[in-house]
Formats: sequence, C-alpha cells, structure tokens
Amino acid sequence: MTSSDLPNPHPAFSRLWPWLAAVSSGVLLTLCFPPYDQGWMAWIALMPLIGAAFAPGSRWRRAVLGYVAGFIFFASVFWWLSSLADLYRNPWLLTLPLLLALYMGLYFGFWTWFLGEVLAALDPDRTFNRSLRNLALGALGASAWVAHEWMREWLFGGFGWNPLGVALHHDLAMIQIAEITGTPGLSWLVAFANLMGVIIVRRIVGELGPNFSRRIRWEFSLTMALIALVFAFGIRRLLHPEPAETVPLRVVAVQPNIPQTDKFDREADQRVMEQIGQLTELAVLGKPAPQLVVWPESAVPAGMFASEENFHFVMDIAQQGDFSLLLGSVDFDPTKQEDYNTALLLTGHGTGQQSYRKMHLVPFGEYLPLRPIFGHFLGALVPGDFTPGREYTLLHLPDPPTELGALVCFEDTLGELTRHFVQNGAQMLVNITNDGWFAKTAAADQHIANAMFRAVENRRPLIRCTNTGVTAEILPSGQVDAWLPPFQQGFVAREVQVPVHARLTFYTRHGNWLSIVAMGLTFAALAFAFVRRLRTAAAE
Repeated sequence: MTSSDLPNPHPAFSRLWPWLAAVSSGVLLTLCFPPYDQGWMAWIALMPLIGAAFAPGSRWRRAVLGYVAGFIFFASVFWWLSSLADLYRNPWLLTLPLLLALYMGLYFGFWTWFLGEVLAALDPDRTFNRSLRNLALGALGASAWVAHEWMREWLFGGFGWNPLGVALHHDLAMIQIAEITGTPGLSWLVAFANLMGVIIVRRIVGELGPNFSRRIRWEFSLTMALIALVFAFGIRRLLHPEPAETVPLRVVAVQPNIPQTDKFDREADQRVMEQIGQLTELAVLGKPAPQLVVWPESAVPAGMFASEENFHFVMDIAQQGDFSLLLGSVDFDPTKQEDYNTALLLTGHGTGQQSYRKMHLVPFGEYLPLRPIFGHFLGALVPGDFTPGREYTLLHLPDPPTELGALVCFEDTLGELTRHFVQNGAQMLVNITNDGWFAKTAAADQHIANAMFRAVENRRPLIRCTNTGVTAEILPSGQVDAWLPPFQQGFVAREVQVPVHARLTFYTRHGNWLSIVAMGLTFAALAFAFVRRLRTAAAE
C-alpha cells in the first residue's frame, strides 16, 4: 500500500484543503511571535503548508499556496506598522503591513515551489519510502528556508525581523547553539523538524500493513537525536558557562518615555530636554557614581548639533560628573553635505567626542528606496535620506577601559553586522533605540526578542536603552534582565559585568556561514531538479 492507494476525499474538499492549510500555517506562525509568544508552535506551524506543497498539483499552485501563507504571516506579525497612520494622521499608512506582506510573501512562495521541485526530482511517486532520500529532502528544504531568510535580511535594503529561529527566544537551552550557527541554525532545525514530521507521517500511512514492523525507519530517530543534541549542548552551556574575567561597569540608563508626537512638535522641544535633563541629574547623584550614562536614540529633539541651545544642553549634562555620556544624535558632514544617524560618546566632561555612524538604515524610515519612483507618493513622509556609515567604529570608554559596540535602532536585530563589532574588539554591546514610533504595540517585544540572539551569538552582554521600553540587559546566555517597565518614565542604575578577555565564538569569527552553505545547497538542488526534469522530458 502506498500513499497513492489511499481513498480519495470528496472533490470539493480536495480543492479546498490546500488553501486552508496555507492559511493555517500563516496563522500558526503569527502566534509564535509577540504579542502571542507561543514559540512551541514553531515546531508544527509549517506542517500544514508542507503537506499542501507535497500534494499533487502544478508548481505554480504550490508557489501561490506559499505566497498566501507568507502574506498572512507578514501582514499579521508586522501589523504594528499600521500605528504610523495615527502618528502621521495619514490613513493610507494603515496599508503598510499589507504592502510589506505583498512583497515578503514571495519568499514563502519560492520555498513551497522549491519543495515541489525537489520532491519531483528525488521522489516523483511521492512514496517517501527511503530514509536517506527523506532525510535529504528534509535537509534541502530546511536549507532553502534558511536561504530565503538570508536573502530577506539584505535584499532591497533588508528587513530580517522574526526569522523562524527567533520564535524559540524563550527557550534558553535551545538557543545556545546560536554561538555556533547564529539564528540560521535554529531556523534550519525548526524547518527540518516540520518537514520530517510531515514526511514521517506520510511514510507511516503509506506503509501500514503486515510488513510494517520489519523495516527500519531512521527519519524519526535521527530527527529527535538532532534536537536532543542541540538541547543537551544548551543545557551544558547554561550549567557550565566558560569562565571569563570580568570588570564591573556602573551604568545608568535613562528611559524618558516621550511620546513621538512631542518629538515632532518643535514647541515641545524645551519640555522634552527638561525631562531628560532632570532624570539624568537625579541619576548621577546616586552612590556610587555611574561610569556610563546612556540616553536612547533621538533623546535630544533634532539632535545635539541642531542648535546652540541643544549643544550646550548636552555639554552641560556631560560636565556634571566623572561619567561618560552615550547618546544618539543626527550628525551633518558639511564637506560631503550628508546627514548621519550616529551614536555619540562624550568623555572627559565632554572634552572628548567619539562617534559611530549607523550603517544599516531603515528603508522608508531613514531613507526612501527608489526615490524617483516612490518620492511622488511618500516624499512627505521621508523628505530626506540619511547616509549609511561605512565603518564598524568602536567607542572607547576610559573608566574602566572598555570597548563598546554601539548599535543604533534595529541594528541589534542583525547578526552579521553585530558580530563585526565584537570581531574588532567590542567587549560590550549597547543598543540605543526608540520604539515609541509604534506606540503600545508588539514592536518593542519583537525587537528585544530578535536582539537576544546577538548576546548569545557573540557571548557579550547587550545593554538596551530605549525611549519607551524595553530598557534591559541581555546576558551572554540570552537571559533578559528588564530594568524598567515599558512606557514608564525613569532611570535605572546597574552594575554590568564586562568581559575583559572573552574568546571569540565560532559565529563571531565566521558569521552566517550556515546561510552561505544553505544557499549553495539550494542552488545545487535546483540545478539537480532542472537536469532531472530535462532527462525525464527527453525520455518521454
């Protein structure tokens, strides 16, 4: 008995169930991420879609099924983008998640199309009766998933939020493998488990009969062994972390909780500066005195260099104690006539200034892609473009001597970018950001869920100072120590243990090596499928 011998369901159901499966996967994937945070669902979320992709049908129908699932997922999980409609008083911005999903859904469409092509090449009869072939199908499908997530991270400016592996952010044991593979390794493992779940069920159903128990099927055993191995590695890392010499650093993080509408209102500039000034003056009175004070991105309206008043306000704060001040600001280069989004470190009572220019800009936020085209529609929303920085500049903290990697805005969601700072010598990572753009939505929770992996990948502490939250420390294990509740004005003083001579992890040294391997396997599988199709056509 094979899967083709099974009784045919009602024709109407046969036509409808693949679309229901696609919708189900889109919904299940959405539930994996904040605000729902049901990460365990990641292990089954893709199974309905995979089942539909493995069913008989045209290659284009498989692609459309994937597109439907992707559209639902991206439109739902990024629905917080629609909150910009209220901020800008522009109802057309309610469509932003839908417009993004129209593009992002193509990645899922490619994946389901790929599954059908590789299945047709490896197992055209859909018998799923050979363990080695089934494992190859699962490995190639998981590699294609990692490949499309990698493309999503950099293609057309890149928007790599919420790869599949991030759904496991609450599972500290499982995510420790990120120091070797980064988040692509977790995405690969979860996609592989979903594929093998469908393949195993298909094989069991197809081989039920008197001889069922006489065959050895390795798919289930090897899949569970791989998951158990990753889990055991994580448990060992958590119970026996590598010893590292550390030095204490007294940090004050200021969370001003200023509504984004106030940042747009020039009449509110004075009030905004008074708020952050009062919070900082209170913070530096604490004993022992802080060594580093951190403000979030865009804490000073229009930036430190926007006016003499702004400049003197920041300098007056910097001169109030023996601490360094890290803040975000806009910086203008008059020689090149270019604006930069920067992280500034003021040391020595403001006499020393160091800056890092943000390298990865937010499309449609900090620059407008294809401005000659989109400028007619969105030019008022993004009137000018920032220029991306070109160097992974470290900021040097004199007391205690510490090299900081400053990540601005959503740069802490990018593993490849972050690891270059650590590779260059960063002992600690600091993210300054402002998620107040998106009000009380899931944006901030999704942001920190993605940022957790930067600490694990590089085994460095990550301090996040935000306007509205989540202000926190992420330990090298990935554990989050939330310092302040979201949407609460205040400051917090903490002692952070900074590693002195910490080793470079495998991921820090080699980056997204797994994504590169996955891309190579994906292209090789497509070439194999293409050649097999040509040979089959020639034989007919």
